[in-house]
Amino acid sequence: MRVEVAYATPERQEIRQLEVPDDATAYDAVVLSGITGVFPEIDPESNDMGVFGKVVKEPKTHTLREGDRVEIYRPLKIDPKQARLNRARKKEI
Repeated sequence: MRVEVAYATPERQEIRQLEVPDDATAYDAVVLSGITGVFPEIDPESNDMGVFGKVVKEPKTHTLREGDRVEIYRPLKIDPKQARLNRARKKEI
């Protein structure tokens, strides 16, 4: 079956289309895509993943369907709540 694997940094994005076995998982697709060769900071064991924007809790057991797009998420640099608080404080000044 055909799926996509996507990863993006602020400078660059990569979307790879590939054929995977019918019982492939999100984790399998990331490994098979070879995207870690382009972005060595990706660790399929620890990076969060999702399918079409919905977080997958267990990438090693989440079976994919034809046409799915697996997204690899970067760790957050700052907690979203803290970022909102910082922006609010900046507006007060």
